[in-house]
Amino acid sequence: MDCIFCDIIEGKSEAEIIYEDERVISFLDIRPVNYGHTLVITKNHYENFLSVPVKELNAVIKAARKIAEAISISLKTDGFNIVANNGTAAGQSVFHFHFHIIPRYNTDKFHFRPELKNYSNGSMKEFADKIRTAVKK
Repeated sequence: MDCIFCDIIEGKSEAEIIYEDERVISFLDIRPVNYGHTLVITKNHYENFLSVPVKELNAVIKAARKIAEAISISLKTDGFNIVANNGTAAGQSVFHFHFHIIPRYNTDKFHFRPELKNYSNGSMKEFADKIRTAVKK
């Protein structure tokens, strides 16, 4: 398996490491949305959010919080986004689970511009019922 994130973890590829513990490593994104854009990843290779065991997910979320706070304070941000792309349709390009922590500023001109939809009569309940059924499994 060829994974740039695994190479970073193993020291085979360079990265600006921000934080590291037994389960998580964090480093600057090589192609940032804004300077300070940081990735927080599991040290073990998991393809996406749904494949990460809960114990490891807890560790990566705790680290993401710590890194987000450090970014906010040190870079004097106006906010931040935490994003995890899962699957090619969602924009995932490295198939090793990771969070992006993106520093945000009121003047940064970076915007999520989704095309928002409206539910037709009764369809909101239909979608909710499908999801509730799957949650119960």
